[in-house]
Amino acid sequence: MSAVTQFWSSYTSSSLVLRITIGIILGGMLALLSPASAAAIGILGSLFVSALKAVAPPLVFLLVLASIANQQGGHNPHMRPILVLYLVGTLAAALTAVVLSFLFPLTLVLQTNNASITPPEGIAEVLNTLVFKIVQNPVEALLSGNYIGILAWAIALGLTLRHATPATRGLMSDLADAMTTIVRLVIQLAPIGIFGLVAATIAATGFGVLVDYSKLLGLLIGAMLFMALIINPLLVMWKTGGNPYPLVFRCLRESGVTAFFTRSSAANIPVNMKLCEDLKLDEDTYSVSIPLGATINMGGAAITITIMTLAAVNTLGIQVDMATALLLSVIAAVSACGASGVAGGSLLLIPLACGLFGISNDVAMQVVAVGFIIGVVQDSAETALNSSTDVVFTAAVCRAEHAAESAA
Repeated sequence: MSAVTQFWSSYTSSSLVLRITIGIILGGMLALLSPASAAAIGILGSLFVSALKAVAPPLVFLLVLASIANQQGGHNPHMRPILVLYLVGTLAAALTAVVLSFLFPLTLVLQTNNASITPPEGIAEVLNTLVFKIVQNPVEALLSGNYIGILAWAIALGLTLRHATPATRGLMSDLADAMTTIVRLVIQLAPIGIFGLVAATIAATGFGVLVDYSKLLGLLIGAMLFMALIINPLLVMWKTGGNPYPLVFRCLRESGVTAFFTRSSAANIPVNMKLCEDLKLDEDTYSVSIPLGATINMGGAAITITIMTLAAVNTLGIQVDMATALLLSVIAAVSACGASGVAGGSLLLIPLACGLFGISNDVAMQVVAVGFIIGVVQDSAETALNSSTDVVFTAAVCRAEHAAESAA
């Protein structure tokens, strides 16, 4: 038993990015050398997708419920404008992703049953579906993977449990932490699942599918760069009235680069706190805004959710009007605020957005699996954008408030 424990410890202590990269390479080699064996080994990919389908619904439910139930009101006067920037920035990221997806539409290689797909005809049908999914029985919502219903019940119960005893709220946090631990375990097995997915996919479709993945990755990275270098500076300039780029570039250099390699907004909190100290910001403000931003300021996650969902929509031939696209942006922004703190956590919220278009959970989880394949780079870039933006917006508000107080 000790040998198994030692092996698992060695396996999990190595870089997840390296292991996923090795899985992709080995899967491609197996598909090239023995397509029959690659098709058979695809069962590993199917098991991984099934595991994701099993853990994602309770994860979303418990994370959102516990977050709302344990939320405490703050009294720092600077926090309100920072929260506004966090929310505006996340929504702007989702809108940016929608626009770029319309300009550069992409499709994915998915296994679908066209006969079972009933795409909505417009915003009215989408809203009608949305309303009925919200009021679905919570147990049925969890069993069927109705993420919109899961989110609605999590918010409702979270708000109610804010008035519960500390022991009850603590139990909710413990359950959320336990579920997060299980998800981390599943994600540790991602290299094996991706090995099977890549092998089976390339054996069936050829290496051309890798070109499609590179286009998808390029669109995701392009959207995140546009957000970091164009939208964020515009928001900072609107808040401070000055040149935003010295602050933006410093945050990208000192926070974004570190976050790119750690792939965790939570792990990058000490780096951001030190950067805020070096920028001589108000400690009472950044000591709250930085940990909070690591939880709810998720522009990169909003981009990932939106682009991956619209790629699935394009694959299934579903027509999206502008009103539905705007609704998707709001859903993606709200979903991103509840993204899990584990690597690839935003991917597990893609099914929630896919539910707007009647896309089944089986198909949505295939999209999640594609996300894990490109996540070697995508998740790093997403975390770099999320974490560096925490400092950018905190600094913008602190400097604006300081200038206003000096003028007064």
